[in-house]
Amino acid sequence: MKVVGIVAGRHNGNSEILVKEALLACQEAGAECKLINLFDYKILPCTGCEGCTMQMGEIAMGKRDKYTGCVLKDKDDIDKIINEVQSSDGVIIGVPSYDLAPSALYLLYAHRALAYEVSFRLEIGDLKKNPNLVGGLIAVGGSCHDWQSMTLEVLGASMFTQSIQVVDQMMATRNGRPGNVLLRDEQIEQAHKIGEHVAEAIQTPVEERHWLGDPDMGMCPVCHSSLIYPGDPHWDGVEFPFECAVCGCGGDLVKDESGKFKFVVDPVNGQIRNRNINKARALHLDEIVQTRIDFFKQQDVVKEKYKKYKELKFPSV
Repeated sequence: MKVVGIVAGRHNGNSEILVKEALLACQEAGAECKLINLFDYKILPCTGCEGCTMQMGEIAMGKRDKYTGCVLKDKDDIDKIINEVQSSDGVIIGVPSYDLAPSALYLLYAHRALAYEVSFRLEIGDLKKNPNLVGGLIAVGGSCHDWQSMTLEVLGASMFTQSIQVVDQMMATRNGRPGNVLLRDEQIEQAHKIGEHVAEAIQTPVEERHWLGDPDMGMCPVCHSSLIYPGDPHWDGVEFPFECAVCGCGGDLVKDESGKFKFVVDPVNGQIRNRNINKARALHLDEIVQTRIDFFKQQDVVKEKYKKYKELKFPSV
């Protein structure tokens, strides 16, 4: 077993402590472990150049033969980090939340990782085998759930792009100072348990892997996200009453016997948009291709309207 820990917080901070504790459990189970603190690496921001999706779309349409990846991959350390992750069996990620969501450093990493999207690369033949990684997620904040309400959800959203199956996650609350978590034995124990679950899942056949954390965590029974929103039509007309904002499963909100709302996934079609399924996620590449075709058909209209905004100038600072 090979497990990589990724930290997007300060050295010896609460996120790093919890990830180290989880890695310790993996090591005890026989895993080779490495720790990557993103502060130690050069990570350039995604420029939105669309070089990755343009290439993938052209390959899907038969207009290009080879995918060369992100245009920035030789200019920073992302290629090295992603290849290390994708050649492992499991990953444990710990991030601080400063304002509801993961730290900006983690988002730098997550957005650049989109150029390595596993389902797209499998679809175009750039990747021959699904790495089938297992993941454990750790969110750390100085207050309660209300001040890190989207942290685990954003972390989860960055997992399916790498086909990482999350088997456990935790929210470490009320850790406002470095080392604060050392006063919370229950959180240290929970991090250790995450490591145990990651090691257990790695040693389980892929088709038998499942969620090993708290079964009542979150509202979504598939990815355990807490973010459910009213559904609206997808690009191809598919629509559900409610959807999970992270995995994309569709269903409805129902009250259980105790009067509490539960999100129930449609048993027939509810998982046709499940982003954790590579084939379902690869549909997004079809959407990108179709959107691009429609755009280029109307280039004359775009060029004419563009003039106004290219010529419009405002002072900067």
